[in-house]
Amino acid sequence: MKSSVLTTRTWLLLATAALLFVAGAINFWQRSHNQGPPTDGVGWVDTSQGIIAKSIEPGSAAARARMNPGDRLLAISMAEQKCEDVTRGPKCEEVSGAEKIQLYLDQAHVGGQIHYLIERPSYPPETRYYYADLDHLASVNSLTVRDLYLNLIGLVYLFIGLFVIFRQGGRAPFVLHFAGLCLAAFVFHFYTPLGTYRDLDLAIAFLDSAAFILFAPLLLHFSAIYPVRYHLFEDRRWRAVALYVPAFVLLAFAAVIFLHDQLVKIIPHQLLDYSPNLVARFYKASFIHFVVALIASAVLLVRRFVVSKSTVARQQLKWVVWGTVLAIAPFTVFYALGYIFGETAGPFTDVAILPLILIPLALGYSVVRYRLMDVELVVRRVAVYALTTLAITVAIGAIVYVVGFYAFSGNVPSSGEFITLPLIFSVFAMALIVMIAAPIKNFLQERVDRIFYGRRYDMRHSLLDFGRTISATTALDPLLDSLITRLREVMNVERLTIFIEDGRATGGYRVARTAGLSAAVSVPPDFREMIRTRSADTGVVRADDLESAPEGDGYVRRVLHYYVPCVVRGRMVAVIGLGRSADGALLSSEDVEILRTVSGFIAVAIENSLLYQEQQQRASELELLKEFNESIVESINVGLMAVDLDGRITRLNSALEEIVAADRQEVIGKNVEELFAEDFADTLHQVLGESGWHLIQTRQIYKMHISTREGRSLVLNIAIAPLWADSQEQTGALVIFEDVTERLRLEDQLQQREKLSSIGLLAAGVAHEVNTPLTGVSSYTQMLLNMLPQNDPKHALLEKVRRQADRATDIVNNLLNFSRTGSAAEFTTLDIHRVLDDTLQLLEPQLRRSQIEIVREYDEFTNLILNARDSIANGQGRIVLATRNGEEDLLTVEVADNGIGIDADDVAKIYDPFFTTKGVGRGTGLGLAVTYGIVQEHSGHISVSSTPGLGTTFRITLPTRDPRTRLQAAAL
Repeated sequence: MKSSVLTTRTWLLLATAALLFVAGAINFWQRSHNQGPPTDGVGWVDTSQGIIAKSIEPGSAAARARMNPGDRLLAISMAEQKCEDVTRGPKCEEVSGAEKIQLYLDQAHVGGQIHYLIERPSYPPETRYYYADLDHLASVNSLTVRDLYLNLIGLVYLFIGLFVIFRQGGRAPFVLHFAGLCLAAFVFHFYTPLGTYRDLDLAIAFLDSAAFILFAPLLLHFSAIYPVRYHLFEDRRWRAVALYVPAFVLLAFAAVIFLHDQLVKIIPHQLLDYSPNLVARFYKASFIHFVVALIASAVLLVRRFVVSKSTVARQQLKWVVWGTVLAIAPFTVFYALGYIFGETAGPFTDVAILPLILIPLALGYSVVRYRLMDVELVVRRVAVYALTTLAITVAIGAIVYVVGFYAFSGNVPSSGEFITLPLIFSVFAMALIVMIAAPIKNFLQERVDRIFYGRRYDMRHSLLDFGRTISATTALDPLLDSLITRLREVMNVERLTIFIEDGRATGGYRVARTAGLSAAVSVPPDFREMIRTRSADTGVVRADDLESAPEGDGYVRRVLHYYVPCVVRGRMVAVIGLGRSADGALLSSEDVEILRTVSGFIAVAIENSLLYQEQQQRASELELLKEFNESIVESINVGLMAVDLDGRITRLNSALEEIVAADRQEVIGKNVEELFAEDFADTLHQVLGESGWHLIQTRQIYKMHISTREGRSLVLNIAIAPLWADSQEQTGALVIFEDVTERLRLEDQLQQREKLSSIGLLAAGVAHEVNTPLTGVSSYTQMLLNMLPQNDPKHALLEKVRRQADRATDIVNNLLNFSRTGSAAEFTTLDIHRVLDDTLQLLEPQLRRSQIEIVREYDEFTNLILNARDSIANGQGRIVLATRNGEEDLLTVEVADNGIGIDADDVAKIYDPFFTTKGVGRGTGLGLAVTYGIVQEHSGHISVSSTPGLGTTFRITLPTRDPRTRLQAAAL
């Protein structure tokens, strides 16, 4: 494993684990070499009646002194001392509490003697008091079978935690949490204080209690988030903290109890003093905290397994659920409840701790790796073995019980005397011996068979194993090659042929593979009937059973001696033909039997390969058909969309992606209404009607003006047709979007050009006819003005006539300019900025009189600038000229003003000749028409956007020199 995978927190955890393991090893060594304190074998409890013996350990000093549960302790005297009477004389010492008894036992030492003055309340008053002389006091066994098993569970926790870290790495989800959980479990399973509570033993006692307390919230927290980071703690972190609050409180009590002497040095002793009953209550509270966490964790995992919709999560949780439930249920029922409610330990108390090892095994396996298909199989096998073991155990236990019954002279032994943990392990050991008897028998049988059969045994088993495994091979050619090779090696034959059923071949079979044959093999016409008839009895056809072969080399009956039909479900899918062995001998009956046995597996494998080959061919054809259909759909320049009956998009082509300007993966799964603005949804619902997408006939919408979600305006032709499956059931609808936006724009331009062309011809004629009389009027007026003095009243009238004649001349000139639009002209390269500067210089006097600010970002020309000037009502405003390089070698020129704007109804008519919204005498209506013609003449495009009251922006797009040259060349 790479070191980079181990994070800093992982290294700290590993260092902590190493220290705790060393401390645990020292503690285990001390326990194995340390003699425990003396014990009388009595479980004393304080009650309102006094100190009562709750339980008596079989074989202990108290049992030898014939003490019984329920006896009340009155006084204690040491060796060689007796109480004179029941009034507790001077040599007797009254015991104030059960916890004081150990002090007297320590004074007596292991192997010593102590005397109890006992009252047996069930006896008459005159005989209820007696002495119990306890001699040869034994020591507390610090390494019992139960303790060793718990230590083993702790080591399993530690091993699994470290294995998960080094297998998954410190950055994998749940790993550090799980490793911390395993480390805490290792400590409280492996640590056991000696009872001296000094130095290391005091640390062992505190760590044991602290790990036991912390394990509960760690397990509950892990169960709440495993296996998919459950959202319980994502938004409300206080819930996770709340899980650890009871543990922190119990840790504080543990510190006060175990570290009292150290804490009084820094904290006033009044705050740390506690009553002796606090210790017992602390242990019971810690145990209740532990049991509640176990049950809650199991409930969370089971609930997660039931409600989870993720197949992967459910498969992963199966291991955890089985392991935790099988471990926690017996522990809670047979151990925890009895301890909490103060019940006497029953015969199943020690048995209840046995399944606890399932918790680390199940959690560890689920975190590291889980199998999706083997969980049920493993559970079934475990259940079978468990039931078998239970049945055998019960039988052996019954025998042992009966033997023990007679061993006790017909007296039924009590559970405390007879049912002990060593006895339980003995019964399970005998059951285990019975369980492994069958595997041992099979092993010995295999060895004996190898001795007697030799090579034939290996041949049989290798070929049978090969027959079972070839069914997994799907490709026909590798299967046949492997089959030829294995049969030649195992059967020791040189000539081998495999015939496969083929309706188009002679005899219904074709030669698929051959080996060891120099000439081609021909199949007779009656091959199928011959093999089927001759193999009906024995399953194998020998050459001797066949009729004499006709003359000719390579005929199938001459070159092969054995034919083994491969039949599956009554169909002979193949025939294996074999010659003699390499030394010319015939095959033995055992060889033939092996061939008959393996032929069934070969038939299944060949049929599977043929079916797989057929399915591959069909899949290839379907794939080609699919690609062909998709290429057709993708090549269509209209947008295609398939929707289900709920209006959700299931398929679409690239043309529709361009129309809606969205990626295909983003669109699939959405409703059709989400592609465009809200008004599209209303129109769509009106067209579909009450039946919605359950259509009967095709619906169409022509030239629908809609906007995309990004605000792009489109004009679409939409057709909606029902989509039918092969079963004549409607599965959805097919929606066709044809973008006619550009087509309509070109149609408008064409109409505008035709209109301008017609009006241009009219304007040219009118201008020509009007220009002649206007010239005469203007000339005569000028002559009369020169003849009259300026103070003559007629001079003013003639001046008005001249101005009106000049105005009429301007109109005629505009008509002439308009009529010349589109005429052949020579194009040259111009600097657009210079053209704009010249235009502004020409119009500067008029703009200065109107007090209008010109911002030279550069844009439009004379007519556009004058229109912008006229749109500013109060004569004070702002006109912005801007030029920029656009996409694809295009030049964009904009003229923007902050005037009164253009009404929406007038926007479509502004390029029409003689259309104007100005007052009489202020405009001819030809300015924008002339501008439009000039822009079109230069292969450009003009557009307008206006908001009434805010202003208007004209945008002209013109090609640069190189694109213009290409356009002119294309027009030639």
